[in-house]
Amino acid sequence: MKIKALRAQIIKLISPRHSVPITRWTGSNLWDISITRTILLAFGIGLLGIGSSLTVKSGLGNSPWTVLAQGISVQTGLALGPSFFIVSLFVLLMWIPLALKPGYGTIANTIFFAFGLQIGVQYIPEPNSIYMAYVLLLAGIFVTGAGGTLYITCGLGTGPRDGIMIGFLGKSKRPITFVRGTIEIIVLLLGYFLGGDVGIGTLLIALLIGQSFSFWFNFYAKFPPTLESKVAI
Repeated sequence: MKIKALRAQIIKLISPRHSVPITRWTGSNLWDISITRTILLAFGIGLLGIGSSLTVKSGLGNSPWTVLAQGISVQTGLALGPSFFIVSLFVLLMWIPLALKPGYGTIANTIFFAFGLQIGVQYIPEPNSIYMAYVLLLAGIFVTGAGGTLYITCGLGTGPRDGIMIGFLGKSKRPITFVRGTIEIIVLLLGYFLGGDVGIGTLLIALLIGQSFSFWFNFYAKFPPTLESKVAI
């Protein structure tokens, strides 16, 4: 019986998810700020930054969004930072037809993501073999999913790129794995044709990040709200 129960739990975790779960820490609105919720939000976004730094330190290729920013940089002559800013502005404009609204999490994403990214880049050592490089890459995808889904389930709003995933998820009713993967692949192709650098790691991120998000959303769904938790948080 224990083996069957464990098998059922594993299947439930890896099965495709079609929506963002409501959890014990999910806010009632985009500005429903509390100490617990703020801590979870900051921790999730920090993990998101560390996960991104792991993929960068692997040296196997940048994320699709970075590839797109590189492509814009090649075409316009702008530095990578301003190019990434242009991408973020364009993505925010896409929020309008998707009826998305910014929240506290949208602002916090800018602050805590950079903090987590800097910590990871500064303290995570370079891989000493190609095998360790792949370990860092896969760990980065896994940690990115853990952090990204944790801060999204706080219900305080998302960063620009995660926001369009949520928007298209609601419009299409397709699994998160499909929606996130499709967005990443489209962004990757645009960046590649504009002149951005693509590596094997870039392709793996585009293909696996959706599954990582789906897995962690399924995991956090195991903590549904209760009357006691809503009162406490």
